[in-house]
Amino acid sequence: MKIFIDSADLSEIRDAADMGVIDGVTTNPTLVAKAGKSMRTIIPAICEIVDGPVSAEVFATDTKGILEEGRELAKIHPNVVVKVPLIADGLKAVRIFTAEGIKTNVTLCFSLPQGLLAAKAGATYISPFVGRIDDIGGDGMELVAQLCSVYSTYDLPTQVLAASIRHPVHVVQAAELGAHVATLPHKVILQLVKHPLTDLGLAQFLTDAKKIPS
Repeated sequence: MKIFIDSADLSEIRDAADMGVIDGVTTNPTLVAKAGKSMRTIIPAICEIVDGPVSAEVFATDTKGILEEGRELAKIHPNVVVKVPLIADGLKAVRIFTAEGIKTNVTLCFSLPQGLLAAKAGATYISPFVGRIDDIGGDGMELVAQLCSVYSTYDLPTQVLAASIRHPVHVVQAAELGAHVATLPHKVILQLVKHPLTDLGLAQFLTDAKKIPS
């Protein structure tokens, strides 16, 4: 399973890239606004750090606007993936983007029917928001399982990108279910590194190392 970082914070992205653990980046308007930089500034900077897919989201909600914004984003860098909301106008745009060779990440997926339609439209990635489904008492990972199963059954090339990951258990479950990608906040990446037995073992090794004659 590939791991993307879900961030527009250049320091976070650089830290994860330096560890050699990320394959790409996802952003959204909320993350970009938090970074305090324009899309035209932040996306090229991210592409300089990570040599992999970088999702950049359109703000428009009509097909014409999505196409105009998406084409401009795609010009920024060859690694840009245009992030499109899962609405009817978005699917229309995805079909055209696909015909033009522009990769897409269809976001805000909350059901199997939505995911099936996105794949039919030619989406490169589908982003089921597992954490938000869990927040309302559902089972986000059940949707990941459904998407992986149906895409495999019908040999659909769309990749399942588990999004809205909240904790390490989500990452483990996504991997076990066969998700192609999971996009993680920086803090979750750091949580994956940690284990109490690693800390205890390292502390013991360091203590014993001091006893070794010089």
